[in-house]
Amino acid sequence: MGRRVRAALAVLITASALLVPGGPARAGSVPDYPEFPYPATTYAEPFRGQFHFSSRSGWMNDPNGLVFANGLYHFFYQHNPHSLEWDTMHWGHATSPDLVHWTQKPIALEPGVHPGILFSGGGIVDRTNASGLKTGALDPIVVYSNTDGVSIFYSNDNGRTFQAYDQGRKQIEIPKDSRDPNVVWDAARRQWVMVVWSNVGGNGVDLYTSPNLLKWTFASRYRADWLFECPDLYVLPLNGTSQWVLTSATSEYVVGTFDGTTFRTDRPQPKKMNLGTTYAGGSFYASETFDNVPDGRVVQMAWQGGNRGGSWTGNASFPVSLGLVDSPDGPKVTRTPVAELDSLRADSRTWGSTTVTATNNPFAGILADTYEITAKFDLRGATAQQFGFALHSRSDGTADRTVVYDRAARTLYGQPFQPAGDEVSVRLLVDRGQLEIFGGDGVFSVADNVNFDSAAVSQGIRLFATGGQVRLKEARFTRLSTSWGTAQSTLESNLAGPWSAPAGSWTDVAGGKQAQSGGDAFYLSATTGGDAVYQGDLRLDTAQAAGLTFRATPEGVGYTANIDASGVVKLWRPGRDIAAVATPIVKGRTYHLKVQTTGSRIQVWLNHGTSPVIDATDTAYTSGRFGANVFRGTATVQNLNTGSGGFDAFQSGPWTSTAGTWTTTPDSLRATTSGDAFYLSDRTGTDFVYEGDLSVLNGVAAGLTFRATPDGVGYTANIDTGGVVKLWRPGSDIATYVTPIIPGRTYHLKVRAAGARIQIWLDQGSSPAIDATDTAFSSGRFGLNGYSSTATAQRLRVS
Repeated sequence: MGRRVRAALAVLITASALLVPGGPARAGSVPDYPEFPYPATTYAEPFRGQFHFSSRSGWMNDPNGLVFANGLYHFFYQHNPHSLEWDTMHWGHATSPDLVHWTQKPIALEPGVHPGILFSGGGIVDRTNASGLKTGALDPIVVYSNTDGVSIFYSNDNGRTFQAYDQGRKQIEIPKDSRDPNVVWDAARRQWVMVVWSNVGGNGVDLYTSPNLLKWTFASRYRADWLFECPDLYVLPLNGTSQWVLTSATSEYVVGTFDGTTFRTDRPQPKKMNLGTTYAGGSFYASETFDNVPDGRVVQMAWQGGNRGGSWTGNASFPVSLGLVDSPDGPKVTRTPVAELDSLRADSRTWGSTTVTATNNPFAGILADTYEITAKFDLRGATAQQFGFALHSRSDGTADRTVVYDRAARTLYGQPFQPAGDEVSVRLLVDRGQLEIFGGDGVFSVADNVNFDSAAVSQGIRLFATGGQVRLKEARFTRLSTSWGTAQSTLESNLAGPWSAPAGSWTDVAGGKQAQSGGDAFYLSATTGGDAVYQGDLRLDTAQAAGLTFRATPEGVGYTANIDASGVVKLWRPGRDIAAVATPIVKGRTYHLKVQTTGSRIQVWLNHGTSPVIDATDTAYTSGRFGANVFRGTATVQNLNTGSGGFDAFQSGPWTSTAGTWTTTPDSLRATTSGDAFYLSDRTGTDFVYEGDLSVLNGVAAGLTFRATPDGVGYTANIDTGGVVKLWRPGSDIATYVTPIIPGRTYHLKVRAAGARIQIWLDQGSSPAIDATDTAFSSGRFGLNGYSSTATAQRLRVS
């Protein structure tokens, strides 16, 4: 969904704009990507869903590119992170291990970084590397977006960053108004199928097929007046057969067949799978299903636009499993909340057979804020005209919402509902701003947005009957806990949670976890260990010191290796400074520390130096938690990981940076820079072979620097996404070799310097791509360069 939001949501936008300051969304830049523009929140605001996903702040609408990849569910969505208004769409991102506990992540696709108009689209996990885009151990996530055609973006780091395929050029051109591509695997014919909404000759979808997710061939068109925007296409089993379901943004659908080219149905009149307000900004719109769900379920989420608060607009419906059942008017889709909801269940209460009247309320005395109710009623002998639940009821008889079955009208919540024989079954999910109603084993569903009053005096539940009585066959009430706050938004770490902060204020920022404290502040994982390798990145903002804490108690009592603005790297424990080494520490610069513990021996390395800067012994603590420490001020920590992975390079003393941010993941050294930035070893050379692996994730260039001064003035051989390998020095491009350089792909560069002659090989080529001479620099340091990019480097060798 995209540009039609302006008209459809004009009233909502006007109201939203009054709630928070801020103007339209703005394009980002590579050095700031991935952006994390979210203020701190506990997710406890009035009307904020406790088990329905909403963006940490800003505007959200359509779900996009829903996938299960590399052990996590990924929920992308249309998003303006800078205001409560729809404007300049980004792709927001959240992850979950179980479809219930969601964690806000940084922006996935960002205008200014990723080309095209980033409207709605779908996603696929490329488990077999059919696209050839895979560069590491993780399965690529491939997503589709743009308008009047389709562009492709992909991630090789499980959604942390995305690159544009073919520089964002449209791989499908549709001259008429079109948008919202979605992709599904056609197992019977071993191909991928894409549906794209377009108005060529009226509403409908164009269908394309592909063997590799990249090259698409037009197959057919399915036209229908009802088929407007955000199509979804998926397969559901029915009576031993595979049925194809085609849906629109308004939750209308038809069930049919697909022969590899054409979708057909013998029942072209659509049904509705959700009976809420199915328009843009209503309570159910633009639903999408997940790709690659482990157990084969088809799981769906939709946009509920009616929920909003002081810092966010819109939420997602609770995920449901879809099924198909026979009915007199053809197959019907069923929607059932996913079983993972069990992880939120707290106390519950059950009832057996009892009579419900206007005065007999089995739920009397229960006060609840977020909960689930299941109930079955027997219509045999019922005399009540209506019966149902008054939710968030008060002593004066009022309630925030009632869910009523009307016997004469045969409606539930005002919508047609046909009981199964003599039984009415109802399932309610009640959240602070959401109400979802399911009936008849999922053939009936309504999603609604309701601003429930969470005050204790408004948390009653009243089961009632009017005009007579009805027998309640059975019922169950279950309190549901909050799903928020169980994982890290921006801190990259292989340490297990939950994390705890016994002191200080710890918040999520784009660069990791930021602490503010007047004294010692600790942030501690649940992972414990004795002998281990532990490493991380530290940046002093205003703080005096920041460090890696290990072998610690839950209060942080243990060892800490830190950087200190007084000009030292220090190993300490409460009451004793064990060892310290003098070295310049600059505020605002990122430093990498690595600690190795073996019994009582503790070694500390700084910035990938070959030799430890501290090698000491102490017997006070033998095991405990891993975490981080900040002392007196503000500092940021990132990439807190156990294990020996990281930056693999030649022998050197500690490396130093001239500009940019240089951090260390388990896989590589990562540079983020707005201009030229250098990361330099203390090793020098005159004639040599220097080689390494480089990748430009986003932006312009990354390279090997050599014969350089401590400021980086020397030669650089780089890869440039403009399509060249280049040898340059300040003021002169010495030589270039034209070749495609694809963002996100790893390239191997080898430099041979012998006097004035400099040769450069690309990707183990038999002949040098560049063979040039230059006499400006005869000797100097080895290092790395990044230019207006996010780039990685690994496996550096000098011989």
